[in-house]
Amino acid sequence: MNVDQTALLLELEPVVATNLDRHLSLAKEWFPHEYVPWSEGRTFDGLLNGEPWAPTDSAIPDVARTALIVNLLTEDNLPSYHHEIASLFGREGAWGNWVHRWTAEEGRHGIALRDYLTVTRTVDPIALERARMVHMQAGYATYHPDEMMHSIAYVAFQELATRISHRNTGKATGDPIAEQLLARVAADENLHMVFYRNLLAAAFDLDADHAMRAVTDVVSHFQMPGANIEGFQRKALSIALAGIYDLRQHKDEVLAPVLRQWNVFGRTDLGPEGEKAREELAAHMDGLEIQASRFEEKREARRQRQQNR
Repeated sequence: MNVDQTALLLELEPVVATNLDRHLSLAKEWFPHEYVPWSEGRTFDGLLNGEPWAPTDSAIPDVARTALIVNLLTEDNLPSYHHEIASLFGREGAWGNWVHRWTAEEGRHGIALRDYLTVTRTVDPIALERARMVHMQAGYATYHPDEMMHSIAYVAFQELATRISHRNTGKATGDPIAEQLLARVAADENLHMVFYRNLLAAAFDLDADHAMRAVTDVVSHFQMPGANIEGFQRKALSIALAGIYDLRQHKDEVLAPVLRQWNVFGRTDLGPEGEKAREELAAHMDGLEIQASRFEEKREARRQRQQNR
């Protein structure tokens, strides 16, 4: 059957309620202020006549700083994300309870990251604020704003991608405090991924063809929510070259595990349209494998050239 948007919303509400209860039973309360080394803080120049920021204020590598900025600016667009999911899922019942809980948890991530970066003087606070203003004024809009299946599929992949990005960024900093903070943030993102992954699994049972098409479309056109950050392509390349988040990780650690959980390539409940979408997905995954291998080869050749200089 082909479930319309309102029917899908109603059909999935019990699944939302069950998974919200599961989420709340597993989510751990934590406090951003406990992850920030406040005693390291110093007054900046400006109104209070402190010390101006300098790149030498922090020993964190440049590429890790870039990743931290991208991660934080992505979190900053929370008002746009909230608007998107509240408009799609509604603000009542189990759906509304989830929307508000998710928003509160995501808001905590931005608070913690900004406090850490400011107190430790890891990045230029003026440049960071200017980038925040530009990015938030651009806002964010989903690729399929009125399509629930596509939106649920997207966030299932995106939350896992964000988790991996945060964890690897923490490791790249070389700072145990940053690594601990980002591991904590990543744990939240993982629970968010599981919530949406379970939701789409239920949607597959309601309308497998529609869900399969949604998954194929999302995987084929996937972009991180921070893709409209100024200079994103350049930043993403440096992050990929450093192994923080690259195409191999995207394919093997984000796409493949979630597709496996949905048994996408083993399902027997697809009609002609679903089969067509699955064939497109298989071809796209094969293409990603080729692209990932080529990037790894180029990165290794680049590393060897730098080593030989």
